Amino acid sequence: MILRQFGVLFSGMIPIFLIPTTTHTHYFSIFVVYHLIMSEERSLNFIEEIVEEDIASGTNSGRVLTRFPPEPNGYLHIGHAKSICLNFGLALKYGGQTNLRFDDTNPVKEDVEYVDSIKEDVKWLGFDWAEELYASDYFHQLYDFAVALIKKDLAYVDDSTAEEIAAQKGTPTEPGTPNPYRSRSVEENLQLFAEMKAGKYPDGAKVLRAKGDLASPNMHMRDPLMYRIKHAHHHRTGDQWCIYPMYDFAHGQSDAIEKITHSICTLEFVPHRELYNWFIEKLDIFPSKQYEFARLNLNYTVMSKRKLLQLVTEGHVEDWDDPRMPTISGLRRRGYTPESIREFCDRIGVAKRENMIDMGLLEFCIRENLNKTAWRRMAVLDPIKLVITNYPASQTETMFGENNPEVEGGEGGRDIPFSNELWIEREDFMEEPPKKFFRLGVGLSVRLKSAYIVTCTGFEKDANGNVTEVHCTYLPESRSGSDKSGLSVKGTIHWVSVPHAKSAEVRLYDRLFQVEDPSNEDHDFKEYLNPNSLQILPNALIENDLASAIPGKGYQFIRKGYFTLDKHSTPEKLVFNRTVTLKDGWVKK
Repeated sequence: MILRQFGVLFSGMIPIFLIPTTTHTHYFSIFVVYHLIMSEERSLNFIEEIVEEDIASGTNSGRVLTRFPPEPNGYLHIGHAKSICLNFGLALKYGGQTNLRFDDTNPVKEDVEYVDSIKEDVKWLGFDWAEELYASDYFHQLYDFAVALIKKDLAYVDDSTAEEIAAQKGTPTEPGTPNPYRSRSVEENLQLFAEMKAGKYPDGAKVLRAKGDLASPNMHMRDPLMYRIKHAHHHRTGDQWCIYPMYDFAHGQSDAIEKITHSICTLEFVPHRELYNWFIEKLDIFPSKQYEFARLNLNYTVMSKRKLLQLVTEGHVEDWDDPRMPTISGLRRRGYTPESIREFCDRIGVAKRENMIDMGLLEFCIRENLNKTAWRRMAVLDPIKLVITNYPASQTETMFGENNPEVEGGEGGRDIPFSNELWIEREDFMEEPPKKFFRLGVGLSVRLKSAYIVTCTGFEKDANGNVTEVHCTYLPESRSGSDKSGLSVKGTIHWVSVPHAKSAEVRLYDRLFQVEDPSNEDHDFKEYLNPNSLQILPNALIENDLASAIPGKGYQFIRKGYFTLDKHSTPEKLVFNRTVTLKDGWVKK
């Protein structure tokens, strides 16, 4: 009954967690269960409704062309994944196409490294673009557009400083004031703008501004900047240009040049829409339309490129693809799958208002995906030796283990060598076990996964009092799959055969920040870094089959979580990254 009551809030594409932040964890399990139980078709989001109306009315002849326009000044993060899935997803759903257009109008911050990483991320997510384009492809055309506005007396060259321009714009309650340069003649503005292009003036000496409305309540309409001088090498055009268009001038015109039908931006660009439309109207070019949706806000992380860059440059993380980073490359290295990220973006939906999404939903999506796709393997992270005293020391058996019991047929399986000496987890033995401890202690019995039932008979300690070896006996008739012992035990533990084990380094990754909102303006966000976000276990022991682990493949280390092979792993030194734990350990926190 409670699920039905919350259905109004959580059904369809309505964004989750519009309820107060303090209640997120309380209702998260209800949200998850509701979506697992309810199977009705999700309703259209508001952008899909717009697209369908346009198609039905014959707008743009029913054509759908979207674009994904990243600036190549950093690596893409999970927030960009939402935009990628939305833009490419719309085109796929309605038989259209999507352009990948790099907004490369700031040569100081942009690099080919970022261009290459963005293309790799988009392809990895499962999408392909119609055309690979760059704002720099349009520099000549944008320059001509600017000249056209000057000729219409709608733009002028301004010699004011940045501080003077800011003061001249006024305040939200007071109109702006014109400066003497606003009355320059068309001829003088054309000459000065040509001289700016020719490199006659130093950085910051002049800008080109549009003649907007200095009394407009929209501050973006108060003589916005169109061009600034930057004597900087561009990653594509080299030193050909020393003036570069501002975002507001390049963006809408690039959309129009490409004849983009639906230009989808995040909510912070709502105030820019009026200027977007103004430029298109005054230039009389293709009328692209801008629509805005709520960006992705995810707790326990930051998604400001500036802050992410700071984490990298100050050494708080290894690099942009550190598995703790919210970057797509970091998630990929950690073991997230494209399917899980696309499912996450689908579940959070498309909203018109900002909301905070719980990291637990992203982790839930990867658990769901890996539960169905990850192969099961055994790995002992904190080993202690178990000796089966009544098992022949010279004997080795082969046990069978399914690759994935969640899939019909198990996706095949592998042979697991078994001997009289095994590695088990140290936490699976206690000298003085409490009641309801269903693992090993003297007199207690457990089943060894895919093998036999064993009963603990004793243990050995070193000079410091640390347990070094656990002794057991086994029941030969209790072999898994053909158990004739008639004995039932409550505990099952994993193990690795000592003579067949391979060594590995295992990295246990956790959330990078230990508070829900590390971007709290009252503190430096780095104060909230989680000191336990990475734990390195250098002496883990794994079953021999994992020596041939497949890069990019997910593995469930039985009872320990989901893991994947790290990019730095070598045959001589295997390295595995934990993608996610088997259960959400942050709910109670």
